[in-house]
Amino acid sequence: MSSLPNRGPDPLSKVNPFRVMTVMARAQELEAQGRRIVHMEVGEPDYSSAQPIIDAGKKALDAGLTQYTAATGLAPLRESLAGYYEQNYGVEVSPERILITPGASGGLSLLANLLVRAGDGVLISDPAYPCVRNFIHMMSAQPQLIPVGIEQNFQPSVAQLDQYCENNTSGLWLASPSNPTGTILEREDLKAACDWAASKQKHLLVDEIYHGLHYVDDLPSVLELDQSAFVVNSFSKYFGMTGWRLGWIVVPDDYIEMATILAQNLYISASSIAQNAALAAFTPEAKTIFEERRHAFRQRRDYLTAALKDIGFSLSENIQGAFYIYADISRFSDDCEEFCRDLLEEHGVALTPGTDFGDFESKRHVRIAFTTDMDSLVLGVERLSKALLK
Repeated sequence: MSSLPNRGPDPLSKVNPFRVMTVMARAQELEAQGRRIVHMEVGEPDYSSAQPIIDAGKKALDAGLTQYTAATGLAPLRESLAGYYEQNYGVEVSPERILITPGASGGLSLLANLLVRAGDGVLISDPAYPCVRNFIHMMSAQPQLIPVGIEQNFQPSVAQLDQYCENNTSGLWLASPSNPTGTILEREDLKAACDWAASKQKHLLVDEIYHGLHYVDDLPSVLELDQSAFVVNSFSKYFGMTGWRLGWIVVPDDYIEMATILAQNLYISASSIAQNAALAAFTPEAKTIFEERRHAFRQRRDYLTAALKDIGFSLSENIQGAFYIYADISRFSDDCEEFCRDLLEEHGVALTPGTDFGDFESKRHVRIAFTTDMDSLVLGVERLSKALLK
């Protein structure tokens, strides 16, 4: 029997498991055994989709709108998103530059194929959303991690961009608000990143998935500052459509044709039902619901940050968006995975270990999500206090 040829290093060997999903699966096993688990691990709002969206989805089913759409998405939905950018950011984005994707994950996959080649390096912050570096690995490329800490709001400086940029660096991928830290790039810092990428002739991609879920007066879109930037966004977070699997990307004019070809090949089209349902996300009725929920998330943030500090966690004073707290557990442990495992198994509290998000000081951090209701957060805090304040 002939042996397989040696094809060199396997890029998939560098793809890490998504630890939060492992935590969630174990939590569900414990729940099946009859235990009450407080879920503070997963980045999914506890609310069901807003009723106008559900109603629009039902109407689409009843009308038989179950066929493929264009690979780029429904024209009315792309036009609604163009209006969204004009209304919320005062920026003109033509619908042709907007492609509807099967979740932000589908958008990131498309953009990785569009922008990254084998042997490239891509600058990303450390910590960062874990799938970002995995998408880069899948392209046989190198995630170039920039260590960012609490003293710099967990966002990279221009000096660090210079420091970690290498000869093979092709682009810079940022997130504002960030998962897992909940911090944003202030307008001045975002402009500096845009200028840096332009001066170095690197592509710039900004994850704006948590836009809408912000607790500051000014959260700029990169498109206000640089129309050559690439954007990925989602209907999952602010719009509360996680299970519908719907997102979008914005690309410069020169990339529309190739992005469309990739969409045709990678997934044909996003769900027609989800797209028709999402049209209702831009109605006044839906926006009222979204804003009420944003206010509730702010209240949860305020309660949980104060409570965690009282217990002894160290965390940022500047959680500006999303629904996460990236907390330093060094007072209690130097092994976040063991820490999270013990809390789940012994005390019924599910948290995400910092090792999911990178290398820099990751073992002394956990991500705590305030995506569950206030009563559950109170119970979670009670259990944490009992476990840690012995």
